[in-house]
Amino acid sequence: MSEESTVPTLKRFLLGRPIPSHLAHHQRLSRVTGLAVLSSDALSSVAYATDFIVATLVVAGAASVWYSIPISLVIAALLAVVAFSYRQTIHAYPTGGGAYIVAKENISATAGLIAAASLLVDYTLTVSVSISAGVLAITSAAPRLDAYRVEMCLAFLVVLMIGNLRGIRESGRIFAVPTYIFVVSIAGLIGVGIFRYLMHSVVPMDAPLPPVAGTRPLTTFLLLTAFANGCTAMTGVEAVSNGVPAFRPPEAKNAAATLVTMAVLAITMFLGITFLEHIYHVMPSTSESGVSQLGRAIFGGHTFLYYLVQAATTAILVLAANTAYADFPRLASIVSRDRYLPRQFMNQGDRLAFSNGIIVLSLFAAVLIIAFRGDTQALLPLYMIGVFVSFTLSQAGMVVHWRHTKEAGWKTSAFINGFGALVTAVVLAIVTVTKTFEGAWIVLLLIPAIVTMFKATRRHYDHVASQLTLRGYTPQRRVHNTVLMPIGGIQRAVVEALRYAETLSDDVRAVYVDVDAASTEQLRRDWEIWGGQVKLVVLASPYRSMMEPLLEYIEQVESERPEDYVTVILPEFVPAAWWQHLLHNQRALLIKGALLFRPNTVVTSVPFHLAK
Repeated sequence: MSEESTVPTLKRFLLGRPIPSHLAHHQRLSRVTGLAVLSSDALSSVAYATDFIVATLVVAGAASVWYSIPISLVIAALLAVVAFSYRQTIHAYPTGGGAYIVAKENISATAGLIAAASLLVDYTLTVSVSISAGVLAITSAAPRLDAYRVEMCLAFLVVLMIGNLRGIRESGRIFAVPTYIFVVSIAGLIGVGIFRYLMHSVVPMDAPLPPVAGTRPLTTFLLLTAFANGCTAMTGVEAVSNGVPAFRPPEAKNAAATLVTMAVLAITMFLGITFLEHIYHVMPSTSESGVSQLGRAIFGGHTFLYYLVQAATTAILVLAANTAYADFPRLASIVSRDRYLPRQFMNQGDRLAFSNGIIVLSLFAAVLIIAFRGDTQALLPLYMIGVFVSFTLSQAGMVVHWRHTKEAGWKTSAFINGFGALVTAVVLAIVTVTKTFEGAWIVLLLIPAIVTMFKATRRHYDHVASQLTLRGYTPQRRVHNTVLMPIGGIQRAVVEALRYAETLSDDVRAVYVDVDAASTEQLRRDWEIWGGQVKLVVLASPYRSMMEPLLEYIEQVESERPEDYVTVILPEFVPAAWWQHLLHNQRALLIKGALLFRPNTVVTSVPFHLAK
């Protein structure tokens, strides 16, 4: 196998064959695969949301853990309100874009950029938090593996990246089965647990209280903190509305049905797990999750069903990151289309996936995993501010939308979205107050920084467009082209380039820098044979510098005819193997870099390919 074909073959093995553009409609999601691809974040949140409520309340004593029940009921109601609000967004904006499009079109461009920045931060954190939580499920069942937490996180990250680079439909096929196994296993866990409760056969866990238990009074602020932590159960709700175009026609109808299904499953599992953790006296810790303790209490610690629950929980937590992989690249492409991000984010790869967005998301998530050592609880405080910023802006934007369109039933729709905006704004305030000193201040600084970057990118593109426009442009006639060709001696590649240069202009000059008198004299003799009609210019270099005399001479030629072209021809030979480039100097590359920013100067390479 040739070295040139090794990389393409590996790419085809990992990503599959390219998909032609005319088959793009076959890559759309059905409701079944859409639930797996776009809802795994929201569904997986139930695996750890209750744990964070309990862990917050227990510092006020074991008796205070009872408040997890009413707190969970409030969160479930909020989740239902937000889901129903986003259902209206789907029908109003079937082209997708979610909070970014809604806020930009109905509030202001800056509001849209704030929503976009919040979502991009949230999606990056979703990947790192979900994978870290999935690895925690593994180490809960196999504590010896905890020493390899970061390595396992990065391995899962690579698997997700490759799976998504293979395309939307492909990733749906890969990740659908684990999602549904998780739903079924948690349903079985809840069903058996409630059955035992009704049969009065519950055996409470003998889990030790953490050292912090009872160290603080039960205050309103502590209850609000527990509520804020539990609101992780609401993350991922907006994902379906962002990815409407990924569904098969009718897109809006299929997306709305998927959103409703997701909300019903998430609420049911969240309340079921919270109720069971309370009656089984589960006390989650950094070494074992609440779901793991429930599995041991209900199914036994070394049974097939226990390990099935743990495996399914690991899979769904890791695959929750797939929601971010579906939405981050798509949102980045939409923002890029509006010229607030580099245009490369709009490019689709061989498999019709937004490959650049997938790779960038993977890199940022890897940085977070390494920086926080894969610790879910350390990452979590950064997580929710971005979510609720986008929630609030989206719902507020929908209120403005209904007021402008005044469609049938617009007042009811505006009331629903207005109520959603109010409750998410209240939650945002609570999350901001309770999480800022736990590390969320990083996100509060990061979002404005990203918005500033968005605007700087847009200014650059606008500036470029203003200079490239043909409106009012009169082409300037250039009548002369001076062709210069730097040479280091006479050999076949140089002679081939000389013959090409003679086709471009009557004014062709070969430029040689004299650093050795004997070599220069030999060059003059060879030039009489091979130089043809090309003029030889020899530049003195008393300090043996190659670049400085050459650049000074090019500048002198440019000053002679400032309105005309100067073309610099660079003869380059191309080795047969990539590693052989390391054995040759990169003088041509240095010249290209030095001349890149000179107006009216054109640099042309003339390659000479060496045989094997």
